[in-house]
Amino acid sequence: MINVKTENEIRLMKEGGSLLSRTLNTLLNMSRPGISTLELDVIAEKMLRETGGKPSFKGYEGFPATICIATNDGLVHGIPNDYVLQEGDVFTIDIGLIYAGFHTDMAHTMIVGGIKDPQKVRFLETGQRSLTKAIKEAKPGNRVGDISAAMQFEVEKDGYSVSKIFTGHGVGRDLHEDPSIYCYGKKGHGELLKPNMVLAIEVIYASGSAEVIVDDDGWTARTADGSLGGLFEHTVAITDKGPYVLTKA
Repeated sequence: MINVKTENEIRLMKEGGSLLSRTLNTLLNMSRPGISTLELDVIAEKMLRETGGKPSFKGYEGFPATICIATNDGLVHGIPNDYVLQEGDVFTIDIGLIYAGFHTDMAHTMIVGGIKDPQKVRFLETGQRSLTKAIKEAKPGNRVGDISAAMQFEVEKDGYSVSKIFTGHGVGRDLHEDPSIYCYGKKGHGELLKPNMVLAIEVIYASGSAEVIVDDDGWTARTADGSLGGLFEHTVAITDKGPYVLTKA
């Protein structure tokens, strides 16, 4: 069942999304060589609680941390640990906030440090562009498959692979709501998009194969071939005027 929000609920989610975006931007600026992913997690929890809300992920189905992290071949759901970021790492933070009873969810992948390998830059530019194109399809009258097809086209035309397992999702009072938003699909297929639906749109992709393996911790998903993983995500409200990004600074 797809939960359509009221105008007031979307207003509250916009407030939460703005707070979440500021938190993520601060964490990304702190993600420099020499800091551990566990240190970032501690800072993230403190910042989210200072908003008057609380982390969405901590305790969710037993997840032990505030943020999900991924480094290089990491894809999704990585648990922060004592790994110290290195120059040139491809690094992702995925973060969620419960504020005024509603979840917002977002993620961003970056290159750590000042040295920017052109191949890594191209890989991340593809993900960002794919998310932008997918969000443009989040409008009344379209279908979920239009969002999925847009991101798949942008990723695959540059020679990369979209995840066939992990998805975006509806979001609101629950962290994961209907509908699922796959990273691949066909235009004109799937659930009809209506005003006041709110979606967490995620581009989850790899520079090589989309096949994944999961670490012994039961959470951390990596590319099976050791290629780079990337994740870009925003929480988006569908309005009569088109998509509105709730997790923007």
